[in-house]
Amino acid sequence: MRKMVLLFLIGALWGGSFDRNCIPCHRKEGVSLRLTFMNALLIYSGEHNMKAGLKYFLRHPSRETSVMGEEYFRTHRLKAPLTLPERELDEALDEYWERYKVIGRLR
Repeated sequence: MRKMVLLFLIGALWGGSFDRNCIPCHRKEGVSLRLTFMNALLIYSGEHNMKAGLKYFLRHPSRETSVMGEEYFRTHRLKAPLTLPERELDEALDEYWERYKVIGRLR
């Protein structure tokens, strides 16, 4: 039981895959994660499609598969392909979905 509590505390202090791998770059580039989420949700219209689409884009970035419009590319460059391990990328996408989803939060 102590080991489980210790692992939980270490994980909470260290942060999840999303906090480690996504937030720092988005902050540095000045790109809103919420805006990106809303754009992706409009394009993919659901959790499964959105995660699959974002995963593909992160592995094979291109202007054609980006959820950001052409205006975005006037001030930002296209990112390099992501090299995170599969499990860590899936975890980050799950955390991203949970953090920004609107389902169950609208009243």
